[in-house]
Amino acid sequence: MQTIRDIHSLRKAVAELRKNGGKVALVPTMGALHAGHMALVAEAKARAEHVVVSIFVNPTQFGPNEDLGSYPRQEERDAELLAEAGCAILWLPEVGTMYSGDHSTSISVGGVSDGLDGAARPGHFAGVATVVAKLFNQVQPDIALFGEKDYQQLAMLRRMVRDLDIAVELVGVPTHRDADGLALSSRNAYLSTEERIAARALPRALGEAAQAILAGGAVNEALERARAILAEAGFSQVDYVVLCDAETLEPVAELARPARILAAARIGRTRLIDNLPVAPLA
Repeated sequence: MQTIRDIHSLRKAVAELRKNGGKVALVPTMGALHAGHMALVAEAKARAEHVVVSIFVNPTQFGPNEDLGSYPRQEERDAELLAEAGCAILWLPEVGTMYSGDHSTSISVGGVSDGLDGAARPGHFAGVATVVAKLFNQVQPDIALFGEKDYQQLAMLRRMVRDLDIAVELVGVPTHRDADGLALSSRNAYLSTEERIAARALPRALGEAAQAILAGGAVNEALERARAILAEAGFSQVDYVVLCDAETLEPVAELARPARILAAARIGRTRLIDNLPVAPLA
């Protein structure tokens, strides 16, 4: 595996891969890799002959009171995991490589990025859209893979790719979970032992709500019960628990087409997100 830190070398290395034929897949990450990331890499290897993984903790998607400085970083271990997984290139740029001192261009995707985390974290999705567009330009992959845990992000990127005519196939990979159901996330490392146990309530609350809705229960009642479960478990703040159209992310009051229950809540100092698909019975 080649570890590359400058754009000229990256483009040269990707061009060499393409000389050998086959597709190039990109897996963008912010490092601190876990089994969920490695599931993305495995899916990338199943779909393409060459896999490029980027690790870049993107400062433009963090708000002023968020955890940019303390975000977990483990570059050496991440590189070992990716080499063992058979990746061709680890793209590991510095902030100055990604953003020049006078960088002034930003991409904003309306609609799907306006509510939910877009409302709770102003500017977050513009930062994500901009850095992913840059990664697409730098690597020019045939395929890019993202986890469904960050479902609003995936929906936003699908809209960006469509609207800007970017020639890349976006693949959403189902959320990877621990045995107790908690979605894997780099931010889980912030949880104390007690908080980690209490956090199990998040997937449980969403699962119970999904079952109630599929059984014909009122959507509002199911979502209110999910919020109550989180409060009882010790979540100090619930940003949202909502049923949305799976494509547009518009909130829906009844299940008429494929939808997603999405939630964000804070336990201790850690903000967790999760979602589950809910589709009407055929």
